[in-house]
Formats: sequence, structure tokens, C-alpha cells
Amino acid sequence: MQEVREYLDIREINGYTIHYTPFHPADGSADIQTLVYIGTPDNEQFMGPQDPQALAEHIYKSVGPSGLNKDYLLSLETALDSLSPESGDGHITDLANRLRSLRAASNVDIDQIQGEALQHKLRDIGSTDKQEETEK
Repeated sequence: MQEVREYLDIREINGYTIHYTPFHPADGSADIQTLVYIGTPDNEQFMGPQDPQALAEHIYKSVGPSGLNKDYLLSLETALDSLSPESGDGHITDLANRLRSLRAASNVDIDQIQGEALQHKLRDIGSTDKQEETEK
């Protein structure tokens, strides 16, 4: 658990602050105190509201030290939808649908190009120390 927390602290620290909040499981079991990373307007990395299509296009072409942004978005959508029938997020689903439309309309296999570049760049990263150095 500590290794996961250290990794998330490194990955999320630039644009988010740590908050604690209760989580109410859909099955009615006892609440759980959870740690969440939230981007707040007082953070210099906070972007505020954006045009959804422009945001989807940015996500589609962006790659970070933790992977392809489009993969993160699609995985987030799947994870949210699988939690419970009420856990989906309309904004995430809209962005994911826009991203899928971009991918379908693309004449270039940008997924493969970015994936190969990312694999080469991150091949040697095996610890949170190396990850932190890479993200600096």
C-alpha cells in the first residue's frame, strides 16, 4: 500500500492536493475514509473549464511519464463504470466517446507510434525513485 501511495504522490503532486473524504460503497457496507487527489483553482496547474472537443484532442495526442493519456482516460471510464450502475461520470464518458471518434477518424496509427515511443522511454523504470527522476 505504501508503494502505491508513494507512486501516486509522485504522479499527482504537480497539479493536485491531497484530501480525505468518506467513501460510501454502493452495496451499503460501512463508509471508508479515502485519500483523493483534487485539482483546485488555487493550484497554478489548474486549467478550469475547457472546450470538451479541444480537451479530447489534447488527451488523444498527449503522452506523459505514466503512459498515454488516452489510455488513462479510457481506463478511468471503464473503472468508473464497473464500480456500480451509479458510478459513471458523464464528463469522462463524453471525453472518451470524443476520443474514440478521433481514433476512428485518424488515418495514422498514432496509438502504435506513441506506444512504441513510450515503451522505449520507460523500459528501464522499475522503482518509484526512478519514476520520480523521470518525471522531474
